Amino acid sequence: MRVLIIGATGLLGKEVARLLSPEHKVIGATRNGPDMTVDLTDKASIVSMYQQLGTVDAVICTAGSAKFAPLETLTDDDFAFSLANKLMGQVNLVRCAVGHVVQGGSLTLTSGILAQHPMAGSAAVSIVNAGIDAFGRSAALELKGKARVNVVSPGWVSETLAAMGQARSAGVPAEAVAQTYKRCLLEDITGEVIQVVKW
Repeated sequence: MRVLIIGATGLLGKEVARLLSPEHKVIGATRNGPDMTVDLTDKASIVSMYQQLGTVDAVICTAGSAKFAPLETLTDDDFAFSLANKLMGQVNLVRCAVGHVVQGGSLTLTSGILAQHPMAGSAAVSIVNAGIDAFGRSAALELKGKARVNVVSPGWVSETLAAMGQARSAGVPAEAVAQTYKRCLLEDITGEVIQVVKW
């Protein structure tokens, strides 16, 4: 299969690409390549990427940013950035994919555990993640028979915790999270929000 990975150079994107590359043609896209260039905040950039790409069997998005900060310090611009980037960026990846993903192809988005388990500082991130979860479920209904839409909702990733000076053991390794993206690609599921957390 031809699989487009948005965010292919990030922590999760690299692991997903590494996992899928032996059996599939992986095409990586970020702001700076490696194969294609895309800016999630710019719908025209997404449209241009799909036009250059042609047709793929699947799109996996592991990209998207949202502002993490105390509620009283979050500005209108912080909320606007978060909504335009991680939320609307992924919404537009699905909206613009029509005609570029094969019949019955797969679209996999990324939200996060802060939708279900918010914490201090997560107001903007929690809104965005919850929006992605809701959009994924509804888009799956709209695209039934045309494309499958699923959402991976990772908890804390071990490598991210380590970079923050926290215990890796409290998270899930990126390699294990990548397996969930593979499941969304290969299994006949749609409308699922799959949480990947350490219990």
